[in-house]
Amino acid sequence: MTEPTLPESSPSADYGLRRGILSPMETLAQSVSTMAPTTTPAATIPLVCALAGNGTWLAYALATVAIFLVGLCIARYARHSASPGSLYTYASTTLPPWLSATVAWSLLLAYVATGSSVIGGFYHYANLLLRDATGYVFSAVLLALLVTGVSIWIAYRDVKISARLMLWIEAASVSVIVIVVVLVLFRHGWHLDADELHLHGMTGSGLRLGLVLALFSFVGFESATTLGTEARNPLKTIPRAVIQSAVLAGAFFTICAYAAVLGFHMVGQDLGTTPDQMHVLARVGGVPVLGILIDVGALVSMFAGTLACITAAARVLLRMAHDGLAHESLGSTHAQNHTPSRAVVITGIAAVLPVAVLAYRGASGLDVYGWLGSLATYGFIVAYALVCVALPRYLHQHGTFTPGAQIVPWLAATAMLMALIGNLYPVPEGPYGKLPYMYLAYLIAGLGWFMIRSRSKKIALSESVELSEP
Repeated sequence: MTEPTLPESSPSADYGLRRGILSPMETLAQSVSTMAPTTTPAATIPLVCALAGNGTWLAYALATVAIFLVGLCIARYARHSASPGSLYTYASTTLPPWLSATVAWSLLLAYVATGSSVIGGFYHYANLLLRDATGYVFSAVLLALLVTGVSIWIAYRDVKISARLMLWIEAASVSVIVIVVVLVLFRHGWHLDADELHLHGMTGSGLRLGLVLALFSFVGFESATTLGTEARNPLKTIPRAVIQSAVLAGAFFTICAYAAVLGFHMVGQDLGTTPDQMHVLARVGGVPVLGILIDVGALVSMFAGTLACITAAARVLLRMAHDGLAHESLGSTHAQNHTPSRAVVITGIAAVLPVAVLAYRGASGLDVYGWLGSLATYGFIVAYALVCVALPRYLHQHGTFTPGAQIVPWLAATAMLMALIGNLYPVPEGPYGKLPYMYLAYLIAGLGWFMIRSRSKKIALSESVELSEP
């Protein structure tokens, strides 16, 4: 019995999307916005600090190294292929069909769940600002539907508008945080924090768990690859954007982690347990008003992240539809806008639906951000690991393999495997302990659909062959 196969596609096919419409900066904006970097200092670094303490900066430095290794692998693929399928396209040319389908479904879940996560973050920061300004809070469900609806509309209309908007939003948001960090470092003086330098009070298990959580700050750094030929000169622009996003984000997160812990040392408070952390840092820096601006920046960064995730997920779904992993109707593009319009709507609905349900049941925005962000991490880690493992064979196919070319892929895959184990053991408490089973159930359903579709196509092919024989 032969194994079902996926249809082959040109690695540079445009699938009805516009070619060469995005500049290098706009291409980079896609990756940066999917990471939503403003949310890391505001929401993720305090969580890492609660685990790693004075080793928070080290957790982010190690996470940067791991992501950089993965980025090197992805960039090698991107120099040969430009397709909206992103990592799935790379996997489909080297891995067995069921494993490439695993990458496809994992990546789709990763982008959609990350979108859900930042929608939760959006309604948290929106109500935080609205409460301070008016004394009232608004319906979380309504706010979630609002940010998703606007994101769907923009992604439906024009990818260039989406990229430019994301670029300016993230640039403004990150700039405010950089100002706060510089002010904190300046107020402390130009010497190192001894507690952080000597990792005072840090434990090995705390660092391990903090490192796993720090990796969440980077997920989606490769999403520029989903743009394919929409990027100008994609075989150069996309791999450069992947590496740049890993390096720039890693430097930004590590410095922010160091400065945040330092700032709280200066006021004698605990970063991991204090609410409104960025407001405290703004006061330490001597400019309290910047705390409010960071909340505004986090809010608009969450919006940009929602838009970026829908943009990326829709293009993965478009490619999956072309390969028979999703309904054929999702493989079409808008006649005038040249966007995967149906896929945009479907992925947008898929992103907001769980958030609306959780918000209706009273879940806080930060809980939604944490739960669905952790679920997304499983999808990203599995996709990253499988693509890295497949790289040596991919290089063989393109005649660029050298004996040392497998060192980086195996190091990257090992780092992702360790991150996956760190997510699973020790078993997380509460809702986090159920997430691995949810991911596994989703993956089984996706692979089951793949097997059914493959068998149906095989039967149809054999029947057509029989009819054609005399």
